[in-house]
Amino acid sequence: MHIRLLGGIEVVSAGGQPLHFATRKTSLLFAALVLAGPKGLRRDRVAAMLWAGSGEQQARNSLRQALVDIRRLFPSTGDEAIRIEGNADTIWLAANADEADIWIFDRGCRADDGASLAAAADLYRSELLDGQSSPGEIDDWLAPLRANYTRKALDLVERLSLLPELGPREEEVCKALAERLVALDPCAEQAHRALIRIFRRRGKTNDAFRQFLACKEALKREFDVEPEEATRALVERIEATAELGEPAADRGPPQAELSLLEAKAARPAVSVPEKPSIAVLPFQNMSGDAEQEYFTDGVVEEITTALSHVNWLFVIARNSAFAYKGQAVDVTRVARELGVRYVLEGSVRRAGSRLRVAGQLVEAAAGVTLWADRFEGDVSEVFELQDLVASRVIGAISPRLEQAEMARAKRKPTESLDAYDHYLRGMASLYRWTREGLEEALPQFYKAIELDPDFAAAQGATAWCYFWRMANGWMTDRQKETAEVSRLVGNVAIAGQDDAVALAFGGLALGYVIGDYEAGSSLADRALALNPNCAAAWSASGCLKACHDDPDIAIEHLSRARRLSPLDPLTFFMQTCTAFAHFVAGRYDVAWPLAEAASRTQPYYLTGLRVAAASNAMAGRLDAASKHIARSLALDPELTLANLTHVAGHIRPAYFVKYFEALRLAGLPE
Repeated sequence: MHIRLLGGIEVVSAGGQPLHFATRKTSLLFAALVLAGPKGLRRDRVAAMLWAGSGEQQARNSLRQALVDIRRLFPSTGDEAIRIEGNADTIWLAANADEADIWIFDRGCRADDGASLAAAADLYRSELLDGQSSPGEIDDWLAPLRANYTRKALDLVERLSLLPELGPREEEVCKALAERLVALDPCAEQAHRALIRIFRRRGKTNDAFRQFLACKEALKREFDVEPEEATRALVERIEATAELGEPAADRGPPQAELSLLEAKAARPAVSVPEKPSIAVLPFQNMSGDAEQEYFTDGVVEEITTALSHVNWLFVIARNSAFAYKGQAVDVTRVARELGVRYVLEGSVRRAGSRLRVAGQLVEAAAGVTLWADRFEGDVSEVFELQDLVASRVIGAISPRLEQAEMARAKRKPTESLDAYDHYLRGMASLYRWTREGLEEALPQFYKAIELDPDFAAAQGATAWCYFWRMANGWMTDRQKETAEVSRLVGNVAIAGQDDAVALAFGGLALGYVIGDYEAGSSLADRALALNPNCAAAWSASGCLKACHDDPDIAIEHLSRARRLSPLDPLTFFMQTCTAFAHFVAGRYDVAWPLAEAASRTQPYYLTGLRVAAASNAMAGRLDAASKHIARSLALDPELTLANLTHVAGHIRPAYFVKYFEALRLAGLPE
């Protein structure tokens, strides 16, 4: 079999026959499964990605039909067959490791010899899924993957061009890849540098200079900037040797570049700590303006300082990370030398009066981009933009780091678990948002607390579990579980003085389950003072204020949480709380779309369904309200108006009366 994703989508059978998918979305589904690899994709997530404009049931039906169409293309022919497999929650592709170009490309990029690197370079014919439109939410999922493979191709072409010994075929493949990358992005300096080095090897000094001028003109035209220092230094070395009349074709790569590579290789590897670890590398100043260096360095310092406030994260000191300033770095090597699992890198460009800051978070060992984004602002607001970028980056990457750590913990052998790994496994189970997932999470959290009685994060997460049990009507012993929440939050208040997330979780549980709004809000305020970039703290504060206080302040806090973490797995919770705040403020036409969006994302969250029902009812949409009530009763047959207080939590009396009457109007039985 042959599967090609680097470029368009192309699939050829073992017999050499091209295979054609029934629809464009079916082909995108197949590509998504290839990209997801053995970890697979959640059925509800992929349905929402590809059929965002359809209703929940229609999206599921479309997904089911697309899977049937894919299976028809790949009849079982033994162990080499491509198969779609899965369970109730997840689907994945079972295929041979040599059947997809991206899998072969990834292996080749990790090699050290010229032949393997050239073989990988030959596979990169164009961008990932080039020419394929990507409807709906798949854009958010595909964009960082596409950026990741572009970055890998750029790193690959530069590594190839720097090899001391490069055969004619490898050199030609390197040149072809560099030319493709420049055609895709005329400002791709790594590809320009590779071409300059190849021309230099071949003794074509004039061609090398022409390539530099083409690079310089593209950067001036697109961004009004000068080439990077590494590009200018390379050309200056060529100029210097040309003046001496030395035969460039016999020398191989510039000696200065080889010395730098040898020095990097000589640096010893540092052991990676057990807790998640990150280095924030100096951002590249792409502006060609030395005056922007202070802004670029300031952004990195702000991000490093903010990350240092996350107590579960090991952050490399600024001075150690800045040892790499001005260098073209290989993130895998940097991670090994600094002893970290994650690396944050970025760049700053100035275009007229606008500043553009781009960043990406990389899991170094796997070479996978977990997050990528860019931010823009006016030069006159340079310090405000600096603060904005730092807060947005922290808010965006914190949940991505946590999700990556959960996945790592699940891969770790169970016999080697410690308290932190039990905590991560518990979070991974909880994030399934099902009753079964929560029941699996609680023993993991209690095991973590047993191993480390002062582990505030585990105690806060345990209290949070009881909040979810109450919200979904899953409590079995209300008195006992309420007392347990009080005990756990008391421990968090003592042991979690430096843990913003634990304080936020504890405060939310205290206000919702116990009904102590003042004490719960105090913990949320402490979390915000400790880490003002913590989305969980803004979310907890917003939820408490929506239930007990000013709905407009609640909406402001929840909006801040969503801005800080736009791809947060708890987005549905933030949407539900925002919808409830609009509901109590009487803005029903604003409330019901938010609540319905939350319910589509997480159809098992009963609070979302109830808020959707109440908001629709008050907006005069009684048919829609009754459907949400029917769904709620299917999940919780014992739900009635009489026991609403058992699941709705402790809400301000005036808000509760309004909520009660709206649900009565929606059709919730007495």
